[in-house]
Amino acid sequence: MVEVDCLTKYYGGFAAIQDVTFSAEPGQVLGFLGPNGAGKTTTMRILTGYMPASSGTAQVAGYDVFEESREVRRRIGYLPETPPVYPEMTPRSYLDFVSRIKGVTKRERPEAIEHAMAATQSLDVGNQPIGTLSRGYKQRVAIAQALVHNPEVLILDEPTIGLDPKQIIEIRNLIRGLAEDRTVILSTHILPEVTQLCDKVVIIAQGQIVAEEDLGMGGATEDLEAFFLKVTAHDAVELNVVDPTVPSNSTEVEAGEDTSGVSDMMHDSETEGTE
Repeated sequence: MVEVDCLTKYYGGFAAIQDVTFSAEPGQVLGFLGPNGAGKTTTMRILTGYMPASSGTAQVAGYDVFEESREVRRRIGYLPETPPVYPEMTPRSYLDFVSRIKGVTKRERPEAIEHAMAATQSLDVGNQPIGTLSRGYKQRVAIAQALVHNPEVLILDEPTIGLDPKQIIEIRNLIRGLAEDRTVILSTHILPEVTQLCDKVVIIAQGQIVAEEDLGMGGATEDLEAFFLKVTAHDAVELNVVDPTVPSNSTEVEAGEDTSGVSDMMHDSETEGTE
């Protein structure tokens, strides 16, 4: 379970997020929806321990994000918007590397790697250099690194950005399966991502939560679009209301918010690389 209460982050005098409050239950897919620049990535990076908050509290699986950050990181799997993969490594060698950093023991490591690759349907490319894989398979490997230590909470920041329609459908189906036994938080600016995947939506605009609603699976995009336009006013023009899996005259995919690179994911390397 994830509980966030009054999170605020200032950059100088600018409030990137202010009084952000929401919760996500086990087995639930929560959509964190907002225009580009609304504060989604800032919130996700605070939750995963890569950025301090100015004020407020957050708990993951009963552990305080700020006071018990090591315990929180053991229980969170994080996919940043820029997947942290090394092109010269194979998926197997990469996942072995990540599992050591995340404290998976030597005895548990082979099974953990196999499980993560099976869950992301990437076993068939396990020994190929990551740089030779399609973008869709690279994203599967990136999701596998978030799963390799079997976290209770999975946080995905714009997981389908830059993928083609077929790859988007495959990743969405994959996410549905992963949500069966853990909490999933999906940060996105794409409406159909929320309507097709999420049980609940939290809408953020200009750094503040403006709405929180329960959703039925397969909810109507039109209803959520109208609701979003109502509560976000002038920011709503930045929302992607077109499903990228549906053919159209434009193939351009919108860019997301601030990216998080390899160094962010690896900054906790001082943690237990247990043999």
